[in-house]
Amino acid sequence: MSEPKFEVQMLHDRVMIKVEKEPGERRSTGGIVIPATVEQSNRLAWGQVCGVGHHVRTVKVGDRVLFHPDDQYEVEIQGENYLVMRERDLHAIASERPEHGTGLYL
Repeated sequence: MSEPKFEVQMLHDRVMIKVEKEPGERRSTGGIVIPATVEQSNRLAWGQVCGVGHHVRTVKVGDRVLFHPDDQYEVEIQGENYLVMRERDLHAIASERPEHGTGLYL
């Protein structure tokens, strides 16, 4: 007999995000190689929205969002790690059709 499966539904203004893995080493704009072991404490991260609560107004499932990965709640579901945070903790959304964008593109 197998265990029943339950669908995860986010509540209120909560957003579930799968963090995008960054490549090991990076290059600065001047061409200097920055090794993967260098930790940057105030660096924001990109992730993909995997679930939203009923009171979330500006993001939807599938959006790429910019956020600070520290001080967020982490949960493991089926071997994958996700972050759970409030919508107000998101800093930006990457959109194909910007309405109030910065003019910068990924």
